[in-house]
Amino acid sequence: MSFLLRDLAFEDIETIGRLENELFPTDAWPLEMFYTEFFQPDTRRYVVAEVDGDAVGYAGLMVIDTTADIQTIGVLRRFEGQGIGRALLTELLGEARRRGADNVMLEVRADNPRAQALYVRFGFRKIHTRKRYYRDGVDAWVMRLVLDEDREGTP
Repeated sequence: MSFLLRDLAFEDIETIGRLENELFPTDAWPLEMFYTEFFQPDTRRYVVAEVDGDAVGYAGLMVIDTTADIQTIGVLRRFEGQGIGRALLTELLGEARRRGADNVMLEVRADNPRAQALYVRFGFRKIHTRKRYYRDGVDAWVMRLVLDEDREGTP
């Protein structure tokens, strides 16, 4: 199976909103939030993963000064394990570097070992726990990656 990464287009936002609700039913962003993010290109970048012309994943990054924050990464369950999440994360880390970030932050659900393992493979380290961060009461791990200029950010 092959996939394509491309920048989020305005026309994609409703599709990404549907994916968001499927992937994160408890904590899905409202559609308006994706529109707000889209219209902030000076500090944001969103990428879509496609298989056979259909969006199957997406990811977003915010960079302010030298700190980047991974806003979201989602891949439809039936496409997990195909390298799409890794490719999305690699693209976001490259963008963080291009925008001059020297560290990248993210939150991940404490009950999501698959995502945690991906982040650890890229060099992220848990630095804090946000108790009951998610709407259903699950904690969030705050993770940080210090960007190394000599490293591309791929495991």
